[in-house]
Amino acid sequence: MEEFAELLDRLVYTSSRNTKVELISQYFHATVDPDRGWALSALTDGLPFRLPMRKALQIVLEPRVDPVLFRLSHDYVGDTAETVALLWPEGGGKSPPTLSDVVDRVREVSLRTFPRVLECLLDKLDVKGRFALIKFLSGELRAGVSARIAKTALAQAFGRDVSEIEELWHGLAPPYTELFSWLEGKAERPDPGQRPTFRPVMLAHPIEEGDWANLVPEEMAAEWKWDGIRVQLGAKNGEVKLYSRAGDDVSSAFPDIALAFAHTEGVLDGELLVLRDGEVAPFNDLQQRLNRKSVTGKMLQDYPAHIRLYDILFDGPDDIRALSFLERRKKLEDWYERFRPSLADVSALVAFEDFSQLESKWQMARENGIEGLMLKRKASPYLAGRPKGHWFKWKRAALTLDCVLMYAQRGSGKRSSYYSDYTFGVWKDDRELVPVGKAYSGFTDEELLRLDRWIRNNTVERFGPVRAVKPALVLEVAFDAVQPSTRHKSGIAMRFPRIHRIRWDKPAVEADRLETALRLLPNTRTLP
Repeated sequence: MEEFAELLDRLVYTSSRNTKVELISQYFHATVDPDRGWALSALTDGLPFRLPMRKALQIVLEPRVDPVLFRLSHDYVGDTAETVALLWPEGGGKSPPTLSDVVDRVREVSLRTFPRVLECLLDKLDVKGRFALIKFLSGELRAGVSARIAKTALAQAFGRDVSEIEELWHGLAPPYTELFSWLEGKAERPDPGQRPTFRPVMLAHPIEEGDWANLVPEEMAAEWKWDGIRVQLGAKNGEVKLYSRAGDDVSSAFPDIALAFAHTEGVLDGELLVLRDGEVAPFNDLQQRLNRKSVTGKMLQDYPAHIRLYDILFDGPDDIRALSFLERRKKLEDWYERFRPSLADVSALVAFEDFSQLESKWQMARENGIEGLMLKRKASPYLAGRPKGHWFKWKRAALTLDCVLMYAQRGSGKRSSYYSDYTFGVWKDDRELVPVGKAYSGFTDEELLRLDRWIRNNTVERFGPVRAVKPALVLEVAFDAVQPSTRHKSGIAMRFPRIHRIRWDKPAVEADRLETALRLLPNTRTLP
């Protein structure tokens, strides 16, 4: 536990991606099994248990820490784990448990006895250990480390390519002892088995002005970029798995897709959509089914899922990623004709003779409810990651609205002392603001300091870590689309909002109005 606590402490205070990778690599080399495997699981959000941390902390804190002191401290610190670690009565550091000891203690614990187990573990640890324990058990490290960074660090530690790790990942389980044995040359490469496993996806670069000079129309193929989510479908031995582009298993929310592909075999790349009468529904409809462990029959009927196939990685058992895009495209069309899965079609290629003709079609994307265009080099193999010069995404131009800052919340990690998460709204009438979105990106560190100062000086009410501010600061917000929302009083929400400019110069009364935002809603079909 001490080694993991030290790693987490250094990760939290490190902003450099390369430094994070190096720190994690060193940890994997210096730490023994199974501790390093449980750390890897935590870093990749793969711990095989979920614990009632909030309730347990309330129970163990009540007799140990004055509630007023905790509330005031938490408001200042902004992070529950750090607050508990600092306020917990000293006495730790004697015979601290290992990470595997912690897992053994909590894996089979009942909800009734977990608070007592947590209390005993906290008593055995120092400040860093307590902080790491709470972060570990909650599954929310918030150390600026994505699953991709952790896998990259693992690959770097043992001189492997990260794609080799990802090829095996979904066939393995924590604490990954067979994976580490292979990486250290002590065992054969693990066999993913006879189940469909995730394969690293190929990603595109946003097209930039300088890219056009290196592109030849005759060498490129174009496809529409639909407003769904990128997925990979694997089918093998009657089992079907659906993965997000990050490798998250989303199969449970789409049993209809699994049924439609049960008779097929292969690994395919495509866009997951909601499709009604041949028309792609707004992204908000797809969101009704995402991140669900199960779906009702009514949901299946109201939000019918569909996959628009872009590419094929495995044709049956055959790995065809080394073939060119055009060769794979022919294989995909043949595969589709062979299996004819319902709830699927093959994405059509967009015909064009030159880029000016293609631009005319791109300009029609928004009014047709399409996210943009994809440009793919016809000769490109299917390569993991984001290789340069092969695939480009040409997204439609962002929309912008001038909004008024309403609430600000403390950030996490290195931003835990600053108000960096902003909720903003538009005018419903001359006196009422209604929220339309929340953003925490798009501004510099210098702008963050100025915003934080302004928020503290213009607070009108507090709600724990959240401050309401006077309606005086205009934020120009860029976003991809507006969609209906029952969570916002305005009835709408922005998709992918980010701060485009801080309009220190603009009076709040000149910010945009709700009717302007409502006009940006896509045309939607009323459900029966």
